[in-house]
Amino acid sequence: MSNRFKPKFNIKKGDTVVVIAGDDKDATKPRKVLEVFPDKERVLVEGVNIVTRHTKPSARNTKGGIVKREAAIHISNVMLWDAKKGEGSRIKRTRENGKLVRVTKKSGEVIK
Repeated sequence: MSNRFKPKFNIKKGDTVVVIAGDDKDATKPRKVLEVFPDKERVLVEGVNIVTRHTKPSARNTKGGIVKREAAIHISNVMLWDAKKGEGSRIKRTRENGKLVRVTKKSGEVIK
């Protein structure tokens, strides 16, 4: 993907989000973003989209067996958590002191 038309996302690693669509949908339970994959437009969220992997024994993992772990979900299925309102909120970008900051649309609170 060329950098010229690369989309910008308002969600970053370490943000608190709520899942608004899918099997793990829960708009009241905030969760942490573990990783963001901007090229694939996906995010890895803690405790969401658990899949089972059958691993063979190897030099690293001598035991092998069935491993449960998170899989990525589409970035449109999550919404940033607004701590002041206690729910998910959309985001806008504004300039403060010459720096772009993310601000929630519901409460106007700056996201660190």
